[in-house]
Amino acid sequence: MINTQTETFRGYGKVGEANGQTAVECRFGGEVETVLSAHASVTLLSAEAANGEVRYSGRVHFSIVYESGEKKVCRAEKGVEFSAKAASELCCPAFTPRVKLQTENISVRREGASVYVTALLGADVALYGEKTLEYLTDGDLICKRESFPLVTAHLCSGTAEADDEFETDFIGDILLHAETVNLTDTHCETGSLVLEGEVNLGILALKGENSLVSFERLVPFRVEIPCDAAEAGRSAEGSVCVSDIVLHADSDEEQGKCKIAAELTLSAEGCVYEETQIDGVSDAFSTTHDVVLSYAKADCSGVGEAFKMTERISGKAALSSTVDFSDVFQAVTLQRAEANLVAEEGRLEGVAMATLLVLGTDGTHRGIELSLPFSLAVQAEGGCTVSVLACGMSVRQRQEGEVEAEVTLKILLLPQKTWSISPVCAVEEREPLVLSDSAVSVYIPRAGDGLWELSKSLKKPPEEVAASNPDIEFPIKKGQRVIIYRKKDL
Repeated sequence: MINTQTETFRGYGKVGEANGQTAVECRFGGEVETVLSAHASVTLLSAEAANGEVRYSGRVHFSIVYESGEKKVCRAEKGVEFSAKAASELCCPAFTPRVKLQTENISVRREGASVYVTALLGADVALYGEKTLEYLTDGDLICKRESFPLVTAHLCSGTAEADDEFETDFIGDILLHAETVNLTDTHCETGSLVLEGEVNLGILALKGENSLVSFERLVPFRVEIPCDAAEAGRSAEGSVCVSDIVLHADSDEEQGKCKIAAELTLSAEGCVYEETQIDGVSDAFSTTHDVVLSYAKADCSGVGEAFKMTERISGKAALSSTVDFSDVFQAVTLQRAEANLVAEEGRLEGVAMATLLVLGTDGTHRGIELSLPFSLAVQAEGGCTVSVLACGMSVRQRQEGEVEAEVTLKILLLPQKTWSISPVCAVEEREPLVLSDSAVSVYIPRAGDGLWELSKSLKKPPEEVAASNPDIEFPIKKGQRVIIYRKKDL
């Protein structure tokens, strides 16, 4: 019976993924005549893993800007809590779910005297849990040893605050605000994961009785999340969202100025990757018996170095309704962008979107959805996560009925590294080998074989094969011969 020695590696990492989708609806009353702009921001409240599913809950904050029957521009806000599930066959209560929520689409419809705003929410779920790997380290075998890289994930989370204060022209009321996070740097310091970036704060305001204005502010932030596993040089990834915001507007009508103060509460999640090398066996054979090897398999994941780029794009925008020279463009709000990486073609395909608020000759406002497609050349491999921030959009009508838009895109590409390892984990002994009793054997190996492949074919230790054939070069060339000497007992 062949004796073997094994060890077990115990770590923590991603064990699976799941996706969910749910629709959340909010009703507004009959005072709403025409919805000009609608926004929905979502905040995760809880998430737990159960058998076969992940249960999560959150809160959606709906904001609409509308025109009343008296042609006055007004605002309304409501919050709706929801709960949903994401199915996953491998999910169990021992796992830890990380849920990222995003608003995929917003629709508005009227039923009788009420207006309904529906937000379609998507959930991307990463499941983390304990991972074990049993592997062979030694035994009554000729072993080919190898160092295998394994990764342990360390989850962490935290909160931080950011604030900004700025002055603008006089405004009467803040109608709508939206926040988009742009993460610019993720790195480890001793004992903490550091996330840095900026929040693009977009504000739509009522300037006069019937005049709208929009403006933006980039609010920088730095979040330090305590993590014992964090060390300089270790790879990590993270995400930041605005969980709460408080805006204060102090207007001075005589001076024609307004001072705005913004206080933001940020929620952050991160993952620090610790790489460990284990010394295992990648191949083995016996000099006395045929053996069958079993291999363990472990999938590992991590992240590479992020790639950042900033591009200013422009072009003709597609509109949800028509415009002409009689329309007055008052404001651009709810700027956003989405993109997909086409790695094999070296392109980033996407679209920048916004809501254009227009004042017609009859004194009524219209909200027009515009979209500007883009295609950018990038140098990135497949398996990258893509995040895009759209800011600083401007629009104009050079030709009647055609709107030209220009916007700045801040793009972050984060490579997702994945690999698998397969060390030997078990050996099954079969029939004894039939050994030659001749004093000398000549073997013609396959061209391209190395010393290990040759030794395994001959069932001889590599050092013995090399000692018997000191002049042979590896890899084997076509036509070479290998001589095996065997000692004879007289």
